[in-house]
Amino acid sequence: MGAVRVINDDGQFHGEMSNAGTKLVVVDFTATWCGPCQRIAPVFEQLSVKYLNAVFLKVDVDKYAETAAGQGVSAMPTFIFYRNRTRLGLCQGADPSGLTHVRG
Repeated sequence: MGAVRVINDDGQFHGEMSNAGTKLVVVDFTATWCGPCQRIAPVFEQLSVKYLNAVFLKVDVDKYAETAAGQGVSAMPTFIFYRNRTRLGLCQGADPSGLTHVRG
C-alpha cells in the first residue's frame, strides 16, 4: 500500500509541509471529475511506494480550492515538488514520464 496522504484542510497541508522537513514533498492537485487525474492516480500511488523517503500528498481542488489557489494551481492534474517548503518544480498533465523526470 502506498503512502499518499489525502489532505483534508488548509491547516493540514501546511502542517504536512512543515513536518516534512528536508524530505522531498510531492503534491498532487486533483479533482474527482478530471479524467486525466484519475488515469495518473495509480502512477502517483506507485511512486509513493517506490520513494518511501519522500512525502506524497493529494489535494482535491474542488474541496480545498483555497489550498490549490494559494499554490497557484490553475489546471489539473498539477504536481508540485517542494523541499524545505520551497517549490522545486511543477508538472502539469497526466504524463507519467513528466512526473518521474522532475527532480528536486
